[in-house]
Amino acid sequence: MTLARQCRLFAIGSTLFALATVPGFAATAGAGAANALCFAGSFFFTSAAWVQLSRSRAGSRLEYLSAATQFMGTLLFNVSTGAAVWAHAVTEQRRLVWAPDATGSVAFLVSGAFGIAAVSAAVGRYAPGSRDWQAQWVNMIGCLAFGVSAVGAFVTPTGITEDALLANLGTFIGALCFLAAALLVLPRGSTGTRRGRLPPGPP
Repeated sequence: MTLARQCRLFAIGSTLFALATVPGFAATAGAGAANALCFAGSFFFTSAAWVQLSRSRAGSRLEYLSAATQFMGTLLFNVSTGAAVWAHAVTEQRRLVWAPDATGSVAFLVSGAFGIAAVSAAVGRYAPGSRDWQAQWVNMIGCLAFGVSAVGAFVTPTGITEDALLANLGTFIGALCFLAAALLVLPRGSTGTRRGRLPPGPP
């Protein structure tokens, strides 16, 4: 399984999340369409995370922990985005979406922290000339944005989202960061075998 495949899957998933949450999309296309795009994007995230997890077995323990935690996070985003599609028509059940969304965001943050530790051990704490180092920090910003999104997406017992604008904006920014990280690590050659260390994507 190649790094190129991993990056492309993350890029596609990130693009779908970004399209779903770009300002004005839900108002124009409807919340149902936005939820469906996120649901589709979550499966690309999970596929990419599985490729990364498989590749990480040949790397360091920190790389493996980062990939494993991320994979768990993507599975939780599968659940949360799928629940959002279903709960869109059942307002009082929307609160069931938040728990896996928040837990998935926490998993991404933990994964991002492991990723930073892994790349720091490999290339140094400050190595802006390294694409792996750049990608990890851009990825970490994306994880933080997803965490902010989860806070805004908290659903009250009455089925009202705490801060829909913050939830969408956090997801949009996070998705753009994950897309940028994937493109930074994407091999420039045709073989796609460069090692690279990329935690997410999601979500």
